[in-house]
Amino acid sequence: MNQKQNQKQRFQRHMVRGDYQTYRRASLICVVGLIIQVFVALMLLIYSTYSGDHAARSASILFGSGVIVWGMLLFVFDQHRRERIEAMEAEQYSNAGGASASAFSESDDLRVVARRLAFIQKWIVPASGLIFAGINILAGLSRLRSWDAFSSPETFTYNTRILGATLAIGLSMGVVGFIFARFVSGMGKVQIWANLRAGAAQSVAISLVGVLLAVAAFMELSLGQMGLKALTPMIVPIGMIVLGCEVIVNLILDVYRPRKAGEDPRPAFDSRLLGLLAAPDRIAANIGEAVNYQFGVDVTGTWFYQLLSKLVLWLVGMGVVIAWLMTMLVVVEPHERGLILTNGRVSTPIYSFGDQGDGDIGPGLHVKLPWPFATYETPMSLTRSAGQQEEIRTTTGVRVLQLASDQPDKDKRTPIIWTEKHASREKLNIVQPTRGIEGEDNAVQSAQANLSLIAIEVPMHFVVRDVKLFDQFAGPGQREDLLQMIGRRVVTQFLGEWPIDLVLAHNQTDMLEQLHTRLDDAYSQLNEGKGPGIEILFVGMQGAHPPLKVAPSYERVIAARQNRESMIEDASRVEIQTLAEIAGSVELAEQIVAQLAELENQRRANADATLIAQTELEVQRLLETAGGEAGEKLLDAGAQRWSRHMSERGRAVLLNGQEQAYAASPMLYRSQAYFDALLDAIKDSRVYLTPSDLESLHIRIDLMDLEAGTDVFDAEAGADMKQY
Repeated sequence: MNQKQNQKQRFQRHMVRGDYQTYRRASLICVVGLIIQVFVALMLLIYSTYSGDHAARSASILFGSGVIVWGMLLFVFDQHRRERIEAMEAEQYSNAGGASASAFSESDDLRVVARRLAFIQKWIVPASGLIFAGINILAGLSRLRSWDAFSSPETFTYNTRILGATLAIGLSMGVVGFIFARFVSGMGKVQIWANLRAGAAQSVAISLVGVLLAVAAFMELSLGQMGLKALTPMIVPIGMIVLGCEVIVNLILDVYRPRKAGEDPRPAFDSRLLGLLAAPDRIAANIGEAVNYQFGVDVTGTWFYQLLSKLVLWLVGMGVVIAWLMTMLVVVEPHERGLILTNGRVSTPIYSFGDQGDGDIGPGLHVKLPWPFATYETPMSLTRSAGQQEEIRTTTGVRVLQLASDQPDKDKRTPIIWTEKHASREKLNIVQPTRGIEGEDNAVQSAQANLSLIAIEVPMHFVVRDVKLFDQFAGPGQREDLLQMIGRRVVTQFLGEWPIDLVLAHNQTDMLEQLHTRLDDAYSQLNEGKGPGIEILFVGMQGAHPPLKVAPSYERVIAARQNRESMIEDASRVEIQTLAEIAGSVELAEQIVAQLAELENQRRANADATLIAQTELEVQRLLETAGGEAGEKLLDAGAQRWSRHMSERGRAVLLNGQEQAYAASPMLYRSQAYFDALLDAIKDSRVYLTPSDLESLHIRIDLMDLEAGTDVFDAEAGADMKQY
């Protein structure tokens, strides 16, 4: 055994040193891998252009980036070959004694290729890894976003020729890629060729993508199943993103990894994940080598690792047993209630640390028999939106069922009016026509339609109170459907008994309470009269509207009613304003009108004049005390009456006195009257007195305005001028 190990160590030391022929062989393998990589990338590019296969186009980008890997490996191995030739020449030169006669003090000054190789391994190889990772990550994200536009099933077309070509291409890629990957991976076991494992990983990627395309095409061609083909446009870009992220992680880890002197660094684009698939028979050895390489020491040779490798089966077995025993524990969340089924029958837990009901268990920790002897079941709530079904694991949570039209679309942000479609699927219910207005003749009422249609949303909120009854009244996935069908039947019958005007104004009636009672009665008949174990919390009606075609007619009727109400309100306003202006207040005006009506009745009945006068005085008193326009006119008329009455009475008294004075002395009375009249006539005139015997009269008149000047003897004269 020791002899074989010594031979193996001597072979490895020889291969570590190597010669240029060894690296030349690796370079030739890289050339073959580069040719295969380029050929596969171009083949998939041409095929995807012709067929429109999204996954094939993504794979062509992936394999195109693999050209960087093979090209960099070829470049590195060629530099190794040149470095070996340079080392051999330097060794021969040193043995010939040329070093002592050289102008250079050290032979390292002649190792130009070695320094170049070190620079490439330190900078160029990591940079190529970054480029490789960036291409895959960015291309993967871009291909995922571009696939959204083709994600509908209608984009897949059944083309036998294209599927046959896909199957042939995929099988060819799978076989060639796997065989070449195994060959290159076998060479990579030799330390001097270890970097060839990066090329083997690229060949494994070709094989995996080929198998994926071939299986998807076979399933569609022979079985008619398109599920895998629908997933391939997402699987390939996700694989590209994972591969790029792995390269970046390898770069980061290589920065902190300890290195041995003279050890070639492992390139970051050497995928460890794909490397495991390249050599599935050496998975454990590959993992051990990866660990040793990352930590820089022989971790697999330590006593702890050896002990762990011996006990790994026992540890795995113990983990499986513990995991199996953990199935005995059931943790029910606060919003859940469930059932323990032992051999398919409802049973009680072995021990319970939580709430335990009549046949079901509530929140808390419970202990049952392990799986598969006993299982824990919680009824699932199924919700459907946008054609997709979603399961919600809850029992005590509030659930909602739409018993009529669906609710409006969630992305609808603007107000919804009658002339717009409320939801993608509206259900019309039959209701009674509008009730006839009191006073309408029979001809108008008979002309109305016998039935009317209306769309309305009727959400029902309920919770599960008895999980056992809820689990028994229907099968899984059918409970909500059965409750919804029964509820819709009740709602249809209920709405058919009500006129459309009351349905539109349901908030002003007791319709919701009656509908709640009918739903309770209908559901209580399930489970042989035990009910489905639910409690209805709320039943509502919202979004009631007529069909879209007749909605404008309804709006015109409502507009006419609103105009009528507006005119009535305007007339009431004018009435109140007029009565307030005339009588001071509406209440007093109504009282006055009542008194006037009574006065009119008394006059028609030829009542006593005293009673009529008393009523007139009462009306007049009310009008005068009202303080309105009528009261003001009555008071003003009374004042004018008394003023004229007293004036005429004064004139009568004056005339009587004048008659008595004339009777006493007629001559004196006439003279006094004459001179009074003359005095009145010349009161504002200028009078000039002249002698009777004057022969010549010359009159000079001063036309100066008497009011132009100011009287200096008048203390109040000119008072109006002081303000200026």
